[in-house]
Amino acid sequence: MLSAVEMHVQMSEKFDLIIVGGGLAGAALAVALRGSRLAVALIDSAIPASGPTKPTAWDNRVYAYTPASARFLQTLGIWERLDRSRLCAVESMQVHGDGDGRLDFDACDSGCAELAWIGESAPLLRELWESLTRQHNVTVFAPATPKTFTRRDASVEIALEDGPTLSAALAIGADGHDSWLRQAAGIGAHGHSYNQQAIVANLRTANPHGRIARQWFRADGVLAWLPLPGNMVSLAWSAPDDIAAGLMALSDDDFCQRAAEAGGRALGDFAIETPRAAFPLRFMRVESIVAPRLALTGDAAHGIHPLSGHGINLGFQDVRALAGLLNTAGPWEDIGDYTLLRRYARARAEEPFLLQYMTDGLARLFACRNPLVAKLRNTGLNLTSRLPMAARLLARYAANGAAGPFLKPF
Repeated sequence: MLSAVEMHVQMSEKFDLIIVGGGLAGAALAVALRGSRLAVALIDSAIPASGPTKPTAWDNRVYAYTPASARFLQTLGIWERLDRSRLCAVESMQVHGDGDGRLDFDACDSGCAELAWIGESAPLLRELWESLTRQHNVTVFAPATPKTFTRRDASVEIALEDGPTLSAALAIGADGHDSWLRQAAGIGAHGHSYNQQAIVANLRTANPHGRIARQWFRADGVLAWLPLPGNMVSLAWSAPDDIAAGLMALSDDDFCQRAAEAGGRALGDFAIETPRAAFPLRFMRVESIVAPRLALTGDAAHGIHPLSGHGINLGFQDVRALAGLLNTAGPWEDIGDYTLLRRYARARAEEPFLLQYMTDGLARLFACRNPLVAKLRNTGLNLTSRLPMAARLLARYAANGAAGPFLKPF
């Protein structure tokens, strides 16, 4: 008869690292490690082992991919495999204040081919999984639910419900805002609710959008129309909870009319292409994105207001930095060593911090109903628009930084 220790060994599987979460960030990290010596385990509780099903209809979860993110995905061999008929380039952007303020960006004036690409989440996730499931160094545990997390001096262990115990030198949390791994490891997070919901939907438009991304700061929230192929836009409306509830309760026709009127009917009448969905909005900062034998990436590492569109692009920059560290680690180095992981933390310290508080400040600024504050913020938009150098710098950062300053992540 086997002893308890022998049974534990038999039911354990050893890897170099374990990624918890197979969404865009976790899947991209697995693909980014395809050429490494590392044996990778990927755990996801919702996606089947064969990967996400091929989408047949339009996905209402749409992202604004910056050129920087597109270049990163190109290095993974993913970007060129995406169906171009499902992507739309943003050539210019119009940002409207809640008064007479307005700020415009143009790709050509800023020396960029495009400011961003607007595309769905589902096709990208499927392409990432198509790649990682063919990799020799990745073992997928899906659908599988992690049960316990144990950290030892030289390893971590994650026990799966109705499955084996996985051990590795490093565990990586890519499992979203409410990260199980972050909580199991005891890493604290603080933040606040915006008491808002982001309502998203894809809409057919009567008039061409001209590849222009449009955004309005309104008394009833922040409204964005992002161009999709053909006469279609992705709408995101970040509205206070009570207003969001009312918008979700409207019929499709009434919602389309309300959305068209909110943007001054700039694109004529709307028609529903995909059902509406709503997501609660929260600000979140974690105590640290690394700990001994643990690293966090993507939404598990930071929560940000969607008016900026930084979410997924910040996540891809996290993955790029972390994969670069792991891919260049020598065979003699312990990839779970805290000193090594702190290099990743330092590389990702400044940008998320600045963007989180910038977008948080903008959200608070435009939520304030004081008439004097309203005049100042609209004057600020107009002043920036009249300073070509400032507008160009913002546009260049939009294209080459983590994300554009006025794009949503859905």
